[in-house]
Amino acid sequence: MNLLSNEECSPLFVAVIEATEEAIYNSLLQAATTTGNGHTVQALPIGRTTEILRKYGVVPR
Repeated sequence: MNLLSNEECSPLFVAVIEATEEAIYNSLLQAATTTGNGHTVQALPIGRTTEILRKYGVVPR
């Protein structure tokens, strides 16, 4: 069995982290308001959410 050194693993881990982050943003920002079993869950307000992410430097201005 061949093992990868830290230097060889780092680009792979960075790619996984970035892909996961993008998937989370996509799922949050593409969600729709949903109603079921007497409960309603509101979709995130995209404009306000983007303002907050920019304020904290999570996404570029």
